[in-house]
Amino acid sequence: MLEKSATLLADAGKGGRANGKDKFRMARRRYQTGCLFIRGKRRKVWVARWREDVLRPDGTPGRVLRSEVIGLVAEIPTRRESRKLLDARLRPINQGQHRPQSTVTLAQFVAAQFEPGVLPTLKFATQEIYSLLLHKHLLPPFGDQRLPEISKEEVQRFVLEKLRQGLSWETVDHLRHLLSKVLGTAVSWGYLAENPVRGVKMPERTLKRPRRFLQADEVQRLLESLDEPARTVVLVAVLTGLRIGEILGLRWGRVDLLAGSLRVEEKLYKGRFGTPKTRASRREIPLAQVLVRVFLAYHSRSGDLSPDDLVFATRKGTPLSPDNLRNRDLRPACQLAGFKPIDWHALRRTHSTLLHALGTPLKVAQAQLGHSRLATTLEVYTHALPEAQREAVTKLEGILFPNVPKLHQEAAGGSEKTPPLQ
Repeated sequence: MLEKSATLLADAGKGGRANGKDKFRMARRRYQTGCLFIRGKRRKVWVARWREDVLRPDGTPGRVLRSEVIGLVAEIPTRRESRKLLDARLRPINQGQHRPQSTVTLAQFVAAQFEPGVLPTLKFATQEIYSLLLHKHLLPPFGDQRLPEISKEEVQRFVLEKLRQGLSWETVDHLRHLLSKVLGTAVSWGYLAENPVRGVKMPERTLKRPRRFLQADEVQRLLESLDEPARTVVLVAVLTGLRIGEILGLRWGRVDLLAGSLRVEEKLYKGRFGTPKTRASRREIPLAQVLVRVFLAYHSRSGDLSPDDLVFATRKGTPLSPDNLRNRDLRPACQLAGFKPIDWHALRRTHSTLLHALGTPLKVAQAQLGHSRLATTLEVYTHALPEAQREAVTKLEGILFPNVPKLHQEAAGGSEKTPPLQ
C-alpha cells in the first residue's frame, strides 16, 4: 500500500505579507506548479510537494508545505505522466476552488471544542456514554490524525474490525454515530469540508444471544420470591413497561389513583434526576386495578407524603439504587424462582411481548413503552411466545385442512389410518 500522505508544517508567518500588518490574513494565492521528485530505492515512488492554505488550531489562516505520494514509479514510468497527475491535484488550488483545511487533530478538536461545547448540551447519561466511547474506542485510533486525514475507507475498516473484536452490533453502531456527530460538528463549525462517516455502512444486524423475557408463570414465581420494595418495583415494570430509571424517579404527585394512571415526566440515572430519554418517553400510563390497590397500600404504609416525595425511596427519602436492587433482590429472586438471573430491561421486554401475545396494536405498545420509533418496539422489545406460535399454526391447519383428525383423536380411535390431505 502506498505511504500515507505527510504534511510538513512551514512557518505560517512567512505566508503573510512582508510588513507583517496582515499576518492573520490568508496569503495571496499564486499559480503554482509544485515540486516533483522520486524517493526510495527498492520501491521507488513519485512524491509531489506544494504549498496549501490551511486553518491553524486557533482558527486563524496559515500556509503549509504539503507532501504526498502520487504513485509508484513502476506504474507511472515517465515524469510527464506523473506531472499530469500533479497538475490535476493542483487544479482546484490554482483555480481558487480549494477550501483551506484544518490542521487540528481529532483529539485537539474533541478536547477544545466538542467536550466543552457540545457534551454539556446533552443528557447526563448520554454525556457519560459518549465520554467513555470517545476515550476508550475513538481517540486511540483516530486522535492523532488531522480532521481532513480521516477517510471514509478508514472508518469503514474500523467499524468492521470492532465487530470482529467481539463488540456488539449496537455498541459499534453507537461508535459510528458518535464519530459522525463529532465530525459533523467540525463541518458545521468550519473545521472540515465534509463528514467522512456519511456513507459508512453497518453489516446486517445479528444477535449474539436471544433477548431474555419472562413467561407469565415465571413472572408469578418471581413475584412470590421477592420482598418489598423490589416486589412492587417488578410489578410496576411488568404491568407498565416503564424503564427502571422512570420507576425510581416516580413521585406521588404524578400518580393519580382515582383516575388509575401515572405520568412519566422524570427519570433517575446514577443518583441524578433528569428529563425522560426522548419526547416520546413523556407519556401517561394507565394503571391496572391490581397496581392501583398495591399503590394504595404502599401509600398508606408510607405515612405523611407530599407530591414531591418519591414513590420508591430509602428510609431517609433518598432514591433507591437500581444496581443494588438488581444485585441484592432481583437476581437472587430469579434463582429462587428457578431460572437464570435477568436485568431490568428483560421486564420491559416481558411487558411488550405479553401485550403482543394479547393482540395489542403495535402503536399502542409503542406509546406504552415510550419509543420514538415503531421499529424499536417491534424488533427489539417484542418477541413471539411459543404457545402463541403453536396456536397460530393450529389455527392455520384448521383453515387449510379441516378434515384431518388430530393425534389425540387417532389415539382414541385405535389404529385408524390418517386419511390423505384434502
